[in-house]
Amino acid sequence: MKLVCEKNKCTGCMACIDICQKNAIIIHDTMDAYNAVIDKDKCINCGMCHQICQNNSPVSVKKPEEWYQGWAENNEIRRKGASGGLAMAIAGSFINQGGVVCSCVFESGKFIFKLVDSVYDLQQFAGSKYVKSNPMGIYRAIKDQLKSKKKVLFIGLPCQVAAVRNYMGERIGKQLYTVDLICHGTPSPKVLEKFLSQYQQSLEKIEDIKFRIKGKFQIYEGYKGIITTGVCDRYMIAFLNALTYTENCYECQYAKKERVSDLTLGDSWGSQIKREERAKGISLVLSQSEKGIELLKMADLRLRSVSLEQAIENNQQLCCPSLKPEKWDEFFGKLKKGKRFNRLVEKYLPRNCLKQDIKRIMIKMHLYSSGAYKLNYGISMKQ
Repeated sequence: MKLVCEKNKCTGCMACIDICQKNAIIIHDTMDAYNAVIDKDKCINCGMCHQICQNNSPVSVKKPEEWYQGWAENNEIRRKGASGGLAMAIAGSFINQGGVVCSCVFESGKFIFKLVDSVYDLQQFAGSKYVKSNPMGIYRAIKDQLKSKKKVLFIGLPCQVAAVRNYMGERIGKQLYTVDLICHGTPSPKVLEKFLSQYQQSLEKIEDIKFRIKGKFQIYEGYKGIITTGVCDRYMIAFLNALTYTENCYECQYAKKERVSDLTLGDSWGSQIKREERAKGISLVLSQSEKGIELLKMADLRLRSVSLEQAIENNQQLCCPSLKPEKWDEFFGKLKKGKRFNRLVEKYLPRNCLKQDIKRIMIKMHLYSSGAYKLNYGISMKQ
């Protein structure tokens, strides 16, 4: 089998697919790993896929120049955001300045990337998506926009930002602005489908999926939980404990203080700001370039000082990748053999599951409000 990069190290950025003029590359998804496989019969050995791959051609990174915590001044934008709404506020301002924004949307059962030039269309980008998305096709679309002298803001995971930068190059990339989202790792969509199938659901049947509402982590269809609303389900328990990521995520080259983008956004975990403000959502933002500072200045934001050391302490992925669980191989081995997803999570993370089961019973007995939740901003996200 001929691969674009080292086996099981593929990030799934799909840049190699977009660069190939012969349609000779497919992504092989085995749930526990992605691999970009080359069809030898179609390949003409031009080497473009190898050159564009971030594993073969690493992208430069920079230390943060400025760092803050804060939120969008617009209360509606802040309310709809996963944390403080900074991404949407920045994107809205960028469009108002004549730019185009690209990010991930959930559409027709798939997590794909789109370009929009209307503030109205930005809402489809809102919310965290704790699953691998598919940027295939978006690289050519972004390049067309840049060639037409349009400014483009790309918002995605660090590996996706690196792929966009590699694909565009330095010359055409002058009009490109990038925002990376602090990432713990991502599971294959096949893992999410395994979870949903237990409830006679599938991504194709769901019109609107959410993975969290502020500090409440669970899979929602619209605003209704797949299981009892207010309880962290097995998918999110596994995700938050790094059990379900693809193999490459545990060796992520972007999980460090030096970042690949102009701006880095995440949750301001461990914030000392008043509890009522934390409940509304607070974001962490790191700026690595003049473009990043420009993005912050153009947006209507309320920014506060934050200790960089504290931010790193409470965001493990600003210093190192998530730790690979000891039973990771065993978990995926049994999942591939058809073992029930929830049962496996219960086996490997029993205490976490028991805690949520007790919470579910208390909600049903009206001893606990499904609207109540522990403020995750006071919890370290270290694995």
